[in-house]
Amino acid sequence: MSNDITIARGAKKLPIGQVGQRLGVGAQDLIPFGYDKAKISNHYLASLKQKKDGKLILVTAINPTPAGEGKTTTSIGLADALKRLDKKALLCLREPSLGPCFGMKGGATGGGRAQVVPMEDINLHFTGDFHAITSAHNLLAAMIDNHLHWGAESGLESTRVAWRRVLDMNDRNLRQIVTGLGGSGNGAPMESGFDITVASEIMAILCLAKDAHDLEERLERIVIGYKRGRVAVTAKDIGAVGAMMALLRYAMLPNLVQTLENNPVLIHGGPFANIAHGCNSVIATKAALKMSDYVVTEAGFGADLGAEKFFNIKCRQAGLTPSAAVVVATVRALKMHGGLSLKESASVGYGALEAGLGNLGRHIENLKKFGVPVVVAINRFTSDTSSELAAIESYCHDLGVPVSVCTHWAEGGRGAEDLARKVIDTMETHPSEFKPLYRDEAPLLEKIETVAREIYRAERVEASDNVRAALRRMEEAGYGRLPVCMAKTQYSFSNNPKLVGAPDKHVLQLREVRLSAGAGFVVGICGDIMTMPGLPRHPAAEGVSLNSDGEIEGLY
Repeated sequence: MSNDITIARGAKKLPIGQVGQRLGVGAQDLIPFGYDKAKISNHYLASLKQKKDGKLILVTAINPTPAGEGKTTTSIGLADALKRLDKKALLCLREPSLGPCFGMKGGATGGGRAQVVPMEDINLHFTGDFHAITSAHNLLAAMIDNHLHWGAESGLESTRVAWRRVLDMNDRNLRQIVTGLGGSGNGAPMESGFDITVASEIMAILCLAKDAHDLEERLERIVIGYKRGRVAVTAKDIGAVGAMMALLRYAMLPNLVQTLENNPVLIHGGPFANIAHGCNSVIATKAALKMSDYVVTEAGFGADLGAEKFFNIKCRQAGLTPSAAVVVATVRALKMHGGLSLKESASVGYGALEAGLGNLGRHIENLKKFGVPVVVAINRFTSDTSSELAAIESYCHDLGVPVSVCTHWAEGGRGAEDLARKVIDTMETHPSEFKPLYRDEAPLLEKIETVAREIYRAERVEASDNVRAALRRMEEAGYGRLPVCMAKTQYSFSNNPKLVGAPDKHVLQLREVRLSAGAGFVVGICGDIMTMPGLPRHPAAEGVSLNSDGEIEGLY
């Protein structure tokens, strides 16, 4: 059987200019990056403003497991299926983070016959967007240190710098560092650290900005630290924004690629969903809504993280109204939520499947709280039995939710046509009544408690006096109306990754809060979540190489 990279390498790709023509984008509005990828010009994006919006379809999933769910694969299959049904459809995805490609998560371009290409480029350097974000972020860090070195005219105190550095690589040794060693010529010694690039506030800003003007204003609002009296100092105060904008000049433009079936895809931005808001850029999504009748997009990890933030942060800030949500599940993943190990999940286990269905049911209930109609997609594996699939279908029918068994991994768009029909029918018969989960006016802690109670089903939020005081200071400084971005393990509704299924009445530990004034949200860090991942004992990088033809092997 061919693996993903072999299938992708054998794809009959169209020149990117032809892909653009299929979408109505002329050659003059494409900025090509080789044969098979391009950016869309600002001129073309500006020309779309008066066009009518299409319907927005969110693809999300149950809590992830090592057995796999296939959210990205399902998004690609659904978009291809809509095109097979002669619908004007466009897919919007996030860019993969480089670090996890060499760790344990792998890439994020789909799988089997439901992939976007060029797979190797997208998963590695692509068009350089992440490098530009990394450079802009670290330029600000360098200018902060230089500002302090020359006396800090703004009054910024070295002990109250809040801006760390970033790197698009999993490197646990850089989580906590000391800079400025080696004498006064190298600056003053300061404690600092690295986050992964997808956790950068600049990544979040780029993905939430509506246009270049909004991007610049958001960069100006970044709080880099504080001076005496806890008065905020911003990126604008030290004159860093113009140079950052120069570095982000092309990074703010959406990237155009194609599926294996030569259908257009916009891939742009990629904040993680467990430590950031987990959605592709607003610029790409809003452009896609003007360019097509149906836009398929995804949000990272399970619906408790990606979908919650998609609704409460992205849709709130961008004024988007999603028309439907698709929840992806697999038989094997549901059996793991019922207590089986990864090895055991490939065998028949009806008791575990029945127990694991609670995880799917919890996500369905949560999504309905936002007023969005729900469809379930069962991503079928060859090991699934007809009776197991029937059990999931029966469960969904009892909840009054349409369900479709999908085979897009093996068959491409053809294997998701039933899902496409059910999504269209659901949107036509059950109009969206979308609303965010909490009010802008609610106190920050109340917003956190609302997410914890309504989405995670926690009994209470445990926060220290220091964390509560930090939230009060943010409110007093005028940030109380911001939404909250919860940084939590993706594997569980709780902050304990081993607590699978549908736990309730647990305690959510709110360890730290961080202000992302430019992005426009407050980050609540729960449990032991890390903003800089590490590599596993045997990272995927050990199996990646170049063959004698100069082609990449081992990337997945």
